[in-house]
Amino acid sequence: MTGKKILAIEQACEQIGRLQQQGGRVVLAFGCFDLLHPGHTRFLAAARKLGDALLVAVSSDRDARTLKGPGRPILPALERAEILAALESVDYVTVSDEPTPAALIARVRPRIVVQASDGDSLEDVNPEQTTATDTQIIRLPVVPGFSTSALIQTAVKNLS
Repeated sequence: MTGKKILAIEQACEQIGRLQQQGGRVVLAFGCFDLLHPGHTRFLAAARKLGDALLVAVSSDRDARTLKGPGRPILPALERAEILAALESVDYVTVSDEPTPAALIARVRPRIVVQASDGDSLEDVNPEQTTATDTQIIRLPVVPGFSTSALIQTAVKNLS
């Protein structure tokens, strides 16, 4: 992957390791981030305030399709990563093809994982694993009134 902020997962792990060796608190957010909207940007800004660096793991196209259904994602993963990398609150972006949040957390080993309060479940994260990696999970409130699915439905309705 190219760009100073967009990293392959291996590069992201190395960069996070360096930051943590210097005492930095790395925050990890993950999601599809398809059709970025103010709910996303506000969530990421709040996440960034929790640490010294924010890494955003964008779901691969395959994972986004599995999570969101047919016709999704609207934008390919690298384009979603490019948009996220342009945000001031985002320090690094990677595209994740990890099968579960637990696998991603174990690989990245962030200090904090943020999750939208109505987002995908973190139930498969083993509490022993987060203790072993010293990872704290923080749920942030969702900004009401914003939804990619609702935006798509509105666009389709208005075009009909």
